[in-house]
Amino acid sequence: MDKNSVIGIILIIGIFVGYTVWMTPSKEELARRQHIQDSILREQRIRYVEDSLRFVQAQQAAAAEAASKMSSIEAVDENEVLRRNFGLFAAAASGEGKDYVVENDVFKLTLSSKGAYVKEVLLKEYQTYDSLPLICFDKNTSRFNLEFFALNMPINTMDLCFTPYINNTAYDGTDSIVLGEEPLTISFRAMTADTAGVFNKDQYLEFVYTVKPDEYMLDFDVKTVNMRNVIAANTNYMTINWYVELLKQEKAVDRYNGSNVYYKFTNDDVESLSGDRGGEKDGEKELRSNLKWVSFKQRFFSYALIAKDDFNGASIGMKQDFKAKNPRYLKTMYTSIDIPFNGLEKDNTVGMQMYLGPNSLKIMDSYGLDLSKQIPLGGKLVGWINRYIVVNVFNWLGSYGWNYGIVILVLTIIIKLILMPFAYKSYQSTAKMRVLKPEIDAIGEKYPKPEDAMKKQQAVMDLYKKAGASPTSGCLPMLLQLPILWAIFRFFPSSIELRQQPFLWADDLSTYDSILDLPFNIPFYGDHVSLFTLLMTVTTILYTWINQKQTAAMQTQQMPGMKLMLYIMPIMFLGLFNSYSAGLSYYYMLVNIITFLQMYLFRVFLDDDKLRKQIEKAKLKPVKKSNFQKRLEEMQKQQAQLQKGKR
Repeated sequence: MDKNSVIGIILIIGIFVGYTVWMTPSKEELARRQHIQDSILREQRIRYVEDSLRFVQAQQAAAAEAASKMSSIEAVDENEVLRRNFGLFAAAASGEGKDYVVENDVFKLTLSSKGAYVKEVLLKEYQTYDSLPLICFDKNTSRFNLEFFALNMPINTMDLCFTPYINNTAYDGTDSIVLGEEPLTISFRAMTADTAGVFNKDQYLEFVYTVKPDEYMLDFDVKTVNMRNVIAANTNYMTINWYVELLKQEKAVDRYNGSNVYYKFTNDDVESLSGDRGGEKDGEKELRSNLKWVSFKQRFFSYALIAKDDFNGASIGMKQDFKAKNPRYLKTMYTSIDIPFNGLEKDNTVGMQMYLGPNSLKIMDSYGLDLSKQIPLGGKLVGWINRYIVVNVFNWLGSYGWNYGIVILVLTIIIKLILMPFAYKSYQSTAKMRVLKPEIDAIGEKYPKPEDAMKKQQAVMDLYKKAGASPTSGCLPMLLQLPILWAIFRFFPSSIELRQQPFLWADDLSTYDSILDLPFNIPFYGDHVSLFTLLMTVTTILYTWINQKQTAAMQTQQMPGMKLMLYIMPIMFLGLFNSYSAGLSYYYMLVNIITFLQMYLFRVFLDDDKLRKQIEKAKLKPVKKSNFQKRLEEMQKQQAQLQKGKR
C-alpha cells in the first residue's frame, strides 16, 4: 500500500472518529439536558400516564372509595354514586363496554366502546420474526384517554361507555365489520343524561373514526355537540393521554434504528426523544411549541397521532418496564397532548389523523407530513443520496419481482460502475507512484542531509510535475466514495423492503443470518455465527493482503503498525456486523469481490510498462510552473540566502 492510500485510510478513520466525537455530547451538556428534563414541569397539567399496574390500582382505589361512600351514606343507590363521580355523564359511566373489529385491506382495528379508543392494531400484510400475526401493542395495557372538566368535574373518557354509530345511525349489529370499496365512518358518542338516567341525544361528546379501504391512515375527530353550558367557557384546550406498550416484532434490535418517540413541530423539522442517532435512551421531555404530530416508532412500524391544524403542546416519554407481564414486551411509550378547544362555541370539532403502519418511505411520503423522516437514512448529504438515488434505484430493481439478494447484487454492480472512474483514478495514482518509486529513492540519496530538505522536496515536486503525478490524487477519489459507502450503511438496516426476505441460507436480510447458535456469549461478538459477516471479513482480509502484496515495492519500514491495523480493522468489523443486517454484510462482501475484478481489469489496461512509457513521454513535454511551485522555489532561494548569511 502506497503512502497516498495510507493517508486516505487515516483521513477516513479520522473522519469517522471526529464525527463520533463531535456528535457525542459533553458531560456538561448531558448534565444540562438531564437537569432540564428533571426540573421543567408543565404547569396546570394533570398527568394521566401511568403503567398498567398503577392503572389497575387506581381503578381498585376508585372502587374502594365508592364502596366506602356507599357504606357511609344510607339509602344511597349506585346511580347516586355515579352522579357524584361523573355528573351529567353518570349514565355513560355505567356498563361494561364492547369491542368492535373494523377490517380493511391492510389492517384490523379493535375499537373499544369503553373509552372509544383504538385498543389493538393487527397489520395484515406483515408477520413477526417468528411467523405470528403482527399486533402492534398490548391491548390489555394500551390506553387512550381524553381529559376535560364538565361542570367543574374531571371527566376521563376511559371511564365512559360510548354508543356506537355508523354513518350517524345507531349501530347494534355484528361486532366485526369488513370494509367494502367505500370508506367507513364509525363513531362513538358519550351522551349526557338527566337525574333519571335518560340520555340527551342532542348533547354529547363524540369520537369519529373514518377508515379507508386500503390505507394505514385513518381520520380521527373529537366533537362536542351542545356542550357550551357543560364545559367551562374559559376552556381553551383538552388533554389526550396516550399510553402503549410496544411488542417485539423483530429478531434483533438495530442500534441505529431502534424504538423512539418522534415529533414534528409546526413548520419545523422532525426530532426525537433520544436524539438523531437512534438510541433507545429512556426519559421524558416537555414540548411547549405547537406540534404537527407525535409518533411512537419501532424499527419498521410507527403509530402516529397527527393534528390537521396544530396541537398546543405535549409531553412525551419512553421507558423500559422490566415488570411488564407480556412476554413479547419491548418498550413503553406515552404522550400527553393538548388539543385546542373553544369553550365559547356550542359545537367544536378537533380534526386529527392516526397513522398505524409500516415505516415505508413510499407510503409515508404519500401523505406529505414528513413521517418518513423517522426512517434513519443519515444526515443531510447521506440522507439526500439515500432518499433520491439509492431508494429509487432499489425500488426500481425490486419492481421486476427479483429476489432481493439479486436486487442487492445488481445495485452493487451499478454503484461500482458509477464509482469506477474514481477507483480507476485512485489506482492510476497508486501505479504512478509505484513506477516513480526508484526515482524518488534516488532523489533521497542525492539529498541525504537535513538542510537539503527543501531541495529534496523541490526535486520530488518537479518529478511529479513532469510525470503528471500527484501524491494526493489518490486520496480525493477515496473520500468522494465515502458518502455513498455511509449511505448504504444507513439504508440497508432501515429498509423495510428487506424485512423477512430470504436469500440463500439467510431467511431475513434485514437481520443477522445465523448458521450456528453458540451456547455462550462472546464479548463484542455475540452468541451466534453470521455467515455473510464472516465471508465479508474473509474477503476484506484477502483484499488487504492482495493490495499489500501488489504495493510491496512502495512499502517502507517506517510504519510497521499500519500494516497490522489494516488486518485488525476487519476483525473489529466482524464483531460490529455479526448482529447487523445480513443484507449489508452481503453488500460489502460483493463490493470486495467486484473490487478484485476491477483491480484485475485495471492491471490489464494499465500495467507498469505502459505507464512507464506514458511517464517518459510526459517528461519530454514543457511544464508550466504553478503558483505553488513558484512560491516553493522562492522559499528555497530565501532559505539558501539565509544559510549563506550564517556562514
